[in-house]
Amino acid sequence: MTANLTKQSNFDAIIIGGGACGLMCAVQAGFLGKRTLVLEKNDKVGAKILISGGGRCNYTNLYTTHKQFISQNEHFSRSALAQWTVEDTISFFETYGIEGKEKTLGQLFPVTDRAKDVVNAFTSLCADLEQEIWCDTEVINIEKAENGFNIAINKNGKQQLLFSPKVVVASGGLPIPKMGATDFGLRIARKFDIRVTDTSPALVPLTITGKDQPWYEQLSGNSIFCRVWNDRASFEENILFTHWGLSGPAILQISSYWKPGEHIYIDLLPGKNITELILQEREQNGKKMLLAYLSNLFTRKFAEALMDHIPADKNLASLTKTELEDLSALLHQFKVKPAGTKGYDKAEVMTGGVDTNELSSKTLESKKVPGMFFGGECVDVTGWLGGYNFQWAWASGFVIAQNL
Repeated sequence: MTANLTKQSNFDAIIIGGGACGLMCAVQAGFLGKRTLVLEKNDKVGAKILISGGGRCNYTNLYTTHKQFISQNEHFSRSALAQWTVEDTISFFETYGIEGKEKTLGQLFPVTDRAKDVVNAFTSLCADLEQEIWCDTEVINIEKAENGFNIAINKNGKQQLLFSPKVVVASGGLPIPKMGATDFGLRIARKFDIRVTDTSPALVPLTITGKDQPWYEQLSGNSIFCRVWNDRASFEENILFTHWGLSGPAILQISSYWKPGEHIYIDLLPGKNITELILQEREQNGKKMLLAYLSNLFTRKFAEALMDHIPADKNLASLTKTELEDLSALLHQFKVKPAGTKGYDKAEVMTGGVDTNELSSKTLESKKVPGMFFGGECVDVTGWLGGYNFQWAWASGFVIAQNL
C-alpha cells in the first residue's frame, strides 16, 4: 500500500459518494469554511441525478413531510427535514440558476428539464468553494485511527492511504448496479458493528408469472388511472400493464409496502361505482351490450380482456344482481398476487439500510463511532416516488455538513 498523507491532511472530512447527499454535504461544508474531499467510484459525479425523472430530475416535492418516508422509526427523518426544508431546496437551486416547475402531485423539476443543470450547479460550487472531487476512486477500506480514520483507496489503478478526522458515508444503496451501486455503505456499517436493517428493492415494477401471465401480456402497453392499495398504504395514480406484469407510478409506490406472498388490490374506477353507473345507463339503454359499455369506460382492448372474468354476451338489462356484484368486485377490488419484483436493476431506491437507532437524528453521526456520519439512501429512510428521496438526500447532506 502506497501512503499519501499530505494533500488530504488539509481536509476537514472525506465524503464517500458523489451523489445527491455527498455533493450537498460538500457544498454546505464549503459555505461554513470547511474543506472536504469527495470520493466517487464512477467517472463522474451525480450519475443517479442525471438519469432521474427520465433525465429531467424531479429534485423535490412540495408536499414533503416525514409521513412520505418508510423507516423502522417513522419519526427519524423529522429533524433533518425540519433543518433543511423544501423551501430551502427551492431557494438554494434558484440562487444557483435553477428555477422549478411543478408537474403533478407536487413534483418539482427544473424548467429546463435538464438534470445535468442540477449536477453542474454542484460541481461549479465545489470548484468555487475549493471542495475537491476525485472520480474513478474506489474506497477499499476504512479503519479507525487516532483522531480520525484511515481510508484505503484505489485511484486510477493506484492504491493510496488517506487520513481524515471525519468521514461521511453517502455511497447510496443497492439499486441500479450497472451504474456502480454497491453495498459499500452497509458493509462499512457492519464492519464497525453498526446495525443494518433488512433491505429490499423499492419503487420497483412487480412481476406476474404462471397461468395469469398471458392475460397481462395481452394488455401490455395499456395505462389506466387506478387506486392501488394493501393494508399498509394506498395510492391513486396510473398503472401500466406490461408483458411481464405491472408497472407505472401507482405500482412503484405500492411496491415499497409489498412483501412476497402478499396480495395487492386495484380499483380500476376510483371514485366511481360501477353498479350505480350501469343501473343509470340501462334505464336509458338497457339493450347496450356490456362489452360496448365497458369499452367507453376503458379501451376496447382492456374491456375485451375483462370479459375473461365476466359475461361477454349480455346486455345491461339482463345482468343479474349476482353478476353486477361480481363485476363490482372485479373492477373495484381487482386482486393481484405478484410473483416478485424486477429487482434492484429496475428499482429506484431500496428499503432498509443503516439502522436509524444507531444514528443521531439531529446530526446523522454514528452513536458508536464518533466522527462517522451516514446520509442519503444507505440509511433506513425511503421516500415515496416523486422527489421525496432527493429531499431526504439534500436534507441529510446539509445536516451532516453542519456537524462536521
